Amino acid sequence: MHWGSLAQLVEQWTFNPSVRGSNPRRPNLRRIGGLMAKLHFFYAPVNAGKTAYLIHADHAYHLRGLRTLRFTPLCDDRFGVGKIRSRVGLEIEAIALASGACPLERTVAEMLKLPADSKIDCIFVDEAQFLDRLQIISLCRICDELEIPVMAYGLRSDFKGSPFEGSSYLFAWADHIQEIKTVSATGETATMNARLDANKQQVYEGAVVDIGLHYEPVSRKTFNLPKAQGVVS
Repeated sequence: MHWGSLAQLVEQWTFNPSVRGSNPRRPNLRRIGGLMAKLHFFYAPVNAGKTAYLIHADHAYHLRGLRTLRFTPLCDDRFGVGKIRSRVGLEIEAIALASGACPLERTVAEMLKLPADSKIDCIFVDEAQFLDRLQIISLCRICDELEIPVMAYGLRSDFKGSPFEGSSYLFAWADHIQEIKTVSATGETATMNARLDANKQQVYEGAVVDIGLHYEPVSRKTFNLPKAQGVVS
């Protein structure tokens, strides 16, 4: 399905008497009340509890009888494909997004599976830093065209201190941005992600995406940004 045609298809699938060709058997799936659905981005370094926050927020929706949809990148298979799991052991199921997959298209597909009087109240995205520019645009469209709020959680920068593609566009386009604060092993405010080798030594070379648990949060001073960026040896 072409991304540009989705808005028209959504209008045809939902009930809107003013739109010719809309489906009168389905209720309007848009939210009521006139409040703009927002794209939220919660960021932090590793081990700050981002995923635990996500799972807690998702649980709060379900406690109130509301329905959520969850996405996680296919590349993050540390605990299995389509699994959102925190380091404290909390786990929920999610839809695994392959590279280039359209979150908006998948959201519409999930909406069509629901009973006529049901809707999706919120969408959660884990490890959002691994999404690409078009996928972040898709999250914006979910808010703007389907009027469903989106809560994305992820890292700000990689092990070299450079911004991830997904994070950079979330910083540019999200309606609400919030840092989840944490500290390093030395008690300093941690903002960076250090990749460690088998001897627990920080490394500065390698592929940007290296899924695993061999990272720790550190301060920028401890991280040694000039070395990580290749400014000094």
